[in-house]
Order: sequence, then C-alpha cells, then structure tokens
Amino acid sequence: MVKIRLQRFGTTKRPFYRVVAAEANKKRDGRYLEIVGLYDPTKEPALIQIDSEKALKWLHNGAQPTDTVKNLFTKMGINKLYTEAKIEAKKHK
Repeated sequence: MVKIRLQRFGTTKRPFYRVVAAEANKKRDGRYLEIVGLYDPTKEPALIQIDSEKALKWLHNGAQPTDTVKNLFTKMGINKLYTEAKIEAKKHK
C-alpha cells in the first residue's frame, strides 16, 4: 500500500518536510517513490508547495494521505479537486 506522508529534514528544532509518496512499510525517512511537495512550518506563514498534478495522480492510484498531509491538501484545495474528479468519473459511467 502506498501512503502520501511527510519526510523530515533539517536540524534539531528547525525541521522542514518533503511530502512524498512511499510504501507504507518503509521507514519515515527511508526510500520513497516520488516527491510530491515541500512543507516548512518554521516560516511565517508556513511554506506549502505541493505539485497538484502529482498529488492527484497518486490519489487516483489509491495512495492514502496521512492526517497531516490530508490537512495540507485541504489548505491547497487538492482534496476538493479530487472529490470533483471522482464525481465526474461517476457521472460518465
């Protein structure tokens, strides 16, 4: 199973994160399949850069976002795009 989750970088008390698609059984900072975006909570306001095309591709392929990533996707409007695409797909069936 593939998860979309955060991969931690930075030093003590200065973290920043990559949003990655990774196998669920891999370590938090281990191998990943693809980088989807960046998240830096230390900036004011927090820096969120997510490639919506990559995120939607992984969501359509069945990847499950973690709770934190789901919140980031909601702030960026990716969850809304995903649900709209699912509704459109059901209409065309």
